[in-house]
Amino acid sequence: MSDWAVALTPPSWRRWLLDATPHSRLQARLSRAYLGWLAFTRNPLAMLGLLIFIVLIAMAFLAPVVTWHSPIAGDLGNRLLPPGDDYWLGTDSQGRDIWSRIVYGSRTTLLIVFMVAITAAPIGIVIGATAGYVGGWVESVLMRVTDAFLAFPKLVLALAFAAALGPGIENAVLAIALTAWPPYARIARAETLTVRGTDYVAAARISGASGMRILAGHIMPMCMPSLIVRVSLDMAGVILIAAGLGFLGLGVAPPQPEWGAMVSEGRTQILEQWWVCTYPGIAIFIVSLGFNLIGDGLRDVLDPRDS
Repeated sequence: MSDWAVALTPPSWRRWLLDATPHSRLQARLSRAYLGWLAFTRNPLAMLGLLIFIVLIAMAFLAPVVTWHSPIAGDLGNRLLPPGDDYWLGTDSQGRDIWSRIVYGSRTTLLIVFMVAITAAPIGIVIGATAGYVGGWVESVLMRVTDAFLAFPKLVLALAFAAALGPGIENAVLAIALTAWPPYARIARAETLTVRGTDYVAAARISGASGMRILAGHIMPMCMPSLIVRVSLDMAGVILIAAGLGFLGLGVAPPQPEWGAMVSEGRTQILEQWWVCTYPGIAIFIVSLGFNLIGDGLRDVLDPRDS
């Protein structure tokens, strides 16, 4: 019987995953993942963060189901209405439903987070692992470029790139990604310096494996746990930078809903019509908190120094 057949045969799947002596690479990997999940579930704050993330995804996918008003079309006859039965969170200065704009804005937030993660993290791990493994002048050049990016605050550098590229979600993602990769490069270099002198890397080199194969097959996988933790923790900062760009008019082009732009639109009515900018601000806070809690939970599970 195959490994998958054994794993999916109730009630033996849990015993198969918890077997102390795995009989295949697949079983070992699934067992480690399952043990990590069990450790993650024992952290109530991490589970709260996961719940926030699941709700965010559900909002993004079910936006047409959980909203009753257009997030774009305005109604000047219903402008600046307080929260009520028809408009749960009130309306803005153009009569648009704030609840609908927050729900549809979650799609923008998820898209930015996902695109930055799949763009900045690979750039960082390739640059950092290459610098750590090759060494010499290659390492010096790559790390000095990294230091140059780290010398500027992320938000300031993102503002500069966004101002040069212009408004739009693609340019916002590119601007944030260009500022997010240096910490990942630093982590990948540090992990590479730790493992490049190990026996299994030496054995791979002796067996004739090329430098590219050693980097991709032996060194970069060892960098992934630390990078996953750092990426999950950085997503809160990515959301704040994206909101900052939107607040300054350098993010998603209007009238598409984006939480930072919504806060900016309501800042002039914050004392009289407080709900216009308060609820988008609360959404930014909750989602950022959720990613931080997930990152803390993943750090407890994946950090090899704690295992």
